[in-house]
Amino acid sequence: MQTPVADISAVAATAADPAAKPAAAPRSLVGLTRAGLAEALRAIGVPEREIRMRAGQLWHWIYHHGVSDFSAMLNIAKGLRAILAQHYTLERPEIVAEQVSKDGTRKWLLRMPAAKPEEKGAEVECVYIPESDRGTLCVSSQVGCTLTCTFCHTGTQKLVRNLTTQEIVAQVVVARDRLGDFPGGTPPDDGIVPHGEGVRAVSNIVFMGMGEPLYNFDNVKDALGVLSDGEGLSLSKRRITVSTAGVVPQIAPLGDESGAMLAISLHATNDELRNKLVPLNKKYPIKELMEACRTYPGVSNARRITFEYVMLKGVNDSPAEARALVKLLKGIPAKINLIPFNPWPGTTYECSDWETIEKFSDIVFNAGYASPVRTPRGRDILAACGQLKSETEKLRARARLASE
Repeated sequence: MQTPVADISAVAATAADPAAKPAAAPRSLVGLTRAGLAEALRAIGVPEREIRMRAGQLWHWIYHHGVSDFSAMLNIAKGLRAILAQHYTLERPEIVAEQVSKDGTRKWLLRMPAAKPEEKGAEVECVYIPESDRGTLCVSSQVGCTLTCTFCHTGTQKLVRNLTTQEIVAQVVVARDRLGDFPGGTPPDDGIVPHGEGVRAVSNIVFMGMGEPLYNFDNVKDALGVLSDGEGLSLSKRRITVSTAGVVPQIAPLGDESGAMLAISLHATNDELRNKLVPLNKKYPIKELMEACRTYPGVSNARRITFEYVMLKGVNDSPAEARALVKLLKGIPAKINLIPFNPWPGTTYECSDWETIEKFSDIVFNAGYASPVRTPRGRDILAACGQLKSETEKLRARARLASE
């Protein structure tokens, strides 16, 4: 049964007012927060007493059903649907390119809508990794990266700007569209996409794509709120992980304000080596980083921090380094992901030999830490950890952070 719309004639009159004509390029509502949807409704004259209800209806259709046309919003009166369609769209970022690895991993190059018609929209990459019991989407938080980690391909692309909350959330919507993960959707017939009773194609989100999430804290925090809202995309906070290279001042606020799981891009056990691999360490050294981890809100054996450690041949992969890692993490509920280095064009690093990785893993495991060796996924399409780098033009940075 349709919900009646009060004062729809008033809204229609506002829409007919020349002063209220939509801009040449209508804005998409996909990716907006609840507050953003409320503002969009207010801008077209929806009565204030209806704003909360109408925003809730839009939220449900956009994030639960994944509709791409206002006409599908059946519990919203036709008049209001027409006005929404006149002023806004439900467009997603454009998929410029899609690559499918031989192991089923998918990489999308996405172009965001341009702020002005004469501009080219920013391009970012996100990656989907399917497994038998889950599907993990790796999303980007910046165009390029503000860091210069020497082993990371993304770090060779300078920061262009932060992604907005809307642009971060829209990556997830695009993935769910493409994978048939909204109600009634059809999964692609190539590759491996987990489906079945109680299994969602996109069940886990990791902020491990382009950019340093904690240097875009406010937008990432708001995106986390959209992703975990139980009336929309409804992803468990325990299935959303934010990875940081160690922006220490924002680690506690991340836990307090979002409840997300934390991952630390560590890669070394002493400041001398980490300064070379992760230059951010010069600003926030290991001692400060470890203290932030020990006091991370909600950390426990049930909510362990993941420490990522890329295995670089002859650099950080000795048994002595493994023992130092165990000592460093003492007292922190932790899981250690050992990541075989994924090569990229122009790198000077090599991946550790498999025998070396196994010895390293055994030392860590025997000390009582889970130390899975991450199976490289999507290497053949440069979609593996540390390989992302979009083809976007090197625009002048528009949002460089004061801390750079």
